[in-house]
Amino acid sequence: MKVAIVTDSNSGITQAEAKQLGVFAIPMPFLIDGEEYYEDINLTQEQFYQKLTGGSEVSTSQPSLYEVVELWKEILKTYDQIVHIPMSSGLSASYDTALSASKEFDGKVEVVDNKRISVTLKRAVIDALTLSKQNKPAKEIREYLEKTGPQSSIYIMLSTLKYLKKGGRITPAAAAIGSFLKIKPVLQIQGAKLDKFCQVINYNQGKTRMIDQIRKDLTTRFPDLLEKGQFVMDIAHTNCEDKALVFKQEVEAAFADLNVKVNVVDPLSLSVACHIGDGAIALTVTINELN
Repeated sequence: MKVAIVTDSNSGITQAEAKQLGVFAIPMPFLIDGEEYYEDINLTQEQFYQKLTGGSEVSTSQPSLYEVVELWKEILKTYDQIVHIPMSSGLSASYDTALSASKEFDGKVEVVDNKRISVTLKRAVIDALTLSKQNKPAKEIREYLEKTGPQSSIYIMLSTLKYLKKGGRITPAAAAIGSFLKIKPVLQIQGAKLDKFCQVINYNQGKTRMIDQIRKDLTTRFPDLLEKGQFVMDIAHTNCEDKALVFKQEVEAAFADLNVKVNVVDPLSLSVACHIGDGAIALTVTINELN
């Protein structure tokens, strides 16, 4: 049984990484000043942030159903089944669209609602790949990913309120007051949606709150993972790798008693960056019992 793993660039997996891993990553489309671009095809990270911070109108879109279905058809010429892992259904309609289309493939395509995005979604793709190499069928892989999907946390500290205001998540008045007071919001993704976690008054306080909350999650939400050492931490960022690398050292020092290692420092997916702007850093923890 040959099972192909398909995701999209919301996982943070580049086209080059997808080829190296042996998976398929659909590039996400963006509308920038009315023109369509595809992530990692004709839109690099650098170009995206230049346009975003330069005042261009940037919005997210989703791959056309036709493109997704045609990819599936092509893959099924050489594979028996497909596990398709889009971003969380709470953040995009991609899951519902793909699920509807999959019904025409006689059980050969399993669409996963993994409740994840960015670095944690990438972890799900790696888990799916591990299971496929163990000759697990697509249905069993989907069931595992949906069961373990909620066993992850993301906390993201923003450097600006500009993009939350632009997206209508906060009012212009609240943004003006927050900017004047130099308030930095910390957001969270627990399962389906991006929500407010807390607000802090400086960068260091935000990092401390994220570290403290991840420790709390490990000891209260995921004590079994903590006991078995079956979790992994990652750091993500929006166009501020230098800050993220410093944060990595601070996280490892903070969790020295648990012998925790931060595995990767990766860019947050551009679909998230579009709504929160540049200069954000994130701390994540994810189940890691297969690898």
